[in-house]
Amino acid sequence: MRNLDVTTLRSFVAVADSGGVTRAAGFLHLTQSAVSMQLKRLEELLGVDLLDRSGRTIALTASGEQLLVYARRMVALNDEVVERLTDQAYEGEIVLGVPHDIVYPAIPQVLKQFHTAFPRVKVQLVSSYTRGLKEQFGRGACDLILTTETSLDPGAETLCRKPLRWVGAPGGAAWRQTPLRLAFGRLCTFRPRVVEALDAAGIAWDVIVETESDRTIEATVSADLAVHTMIEGTEPPHLERIDHGGALPELPMQQINLYGAQSGKGLVHDTLADFLRRAFGGIDHARLKAG
Repeated sequence: MRNLDVTTLRSFVAVADSGGVTRAAGFLHLTQSAVSMQLKRLEELLGVDLLDRSGRTIALTASGEQLLVYARRMVALNDEVVERLTDQAYEGEIVLGVPHDIVYPAIPQVLKQFHTAFPRVKVQLVSSYTRGLKEQFGRGACDLILTTETSLDPGAETLCRKPLRWVGAPGGAAWRQTPLRLAFGRLCTFRPRVVEALDAAGIAWDVIVETESDRTIEATVSADLAVHTMIEGTEPPHLERIDHGGALPELPMQQINLYGAQSGKGLVHDTLADFLRRAFGGIDHARLKAG
């Protein structure tokens, strides 16, 4: 009688979901060699190859695809049994990465909801730029991340699409000045598209603030010394959308994407992903219905 080990199956599912041993090891808080050894033992136990290692990236074989269906069910059933019979409160930590500019207003609401549901689970909030968050996610340093992009990578999902808007000081006039004075983050993914739109419209511009601090940008813009761009609905109360009447170019739509939200990773993980979907997707749907 050959018995399958749930821990090994959990590692196999993590590799399949994350697309590689390195990222799976980060999610599982194991070493890469430990995960590789578990996969090797699983293949030896079943007598089949589960992973196709011939290419640059790891892919599942036909046997691996077949096992994945059962492995998900077995891991989920194991977790359900442990939850029901031990009646232990969920504990631990989950790492959530969010770009600086979309933390407000949605993320505080999500954190509050999650704390109510799992008071003994710590959410480590990592706030950075999309590029940096994707690098951390690739290393397995984040369990879930949100990004602001114009495209979607495999394995991610788009929560909503929102336009990029010009923002400035309430009642400000910085947007009327020539050249247009801009404040941006050094790694901001919006900046190249904003500059491209200004150049296409023949509008002279000058970046007067280039920083890694969102507070510095907000202070400069709220003082009416420059303008900035933000995704609609994420501007703080001390800034406002600029009613420029067509004097400034329209900016492209942006996607708020969610990475790492594949189901079957556990109730804690799945619940946080659902809260994020509701916080961002729900707002977008409400506006579409209202329109």
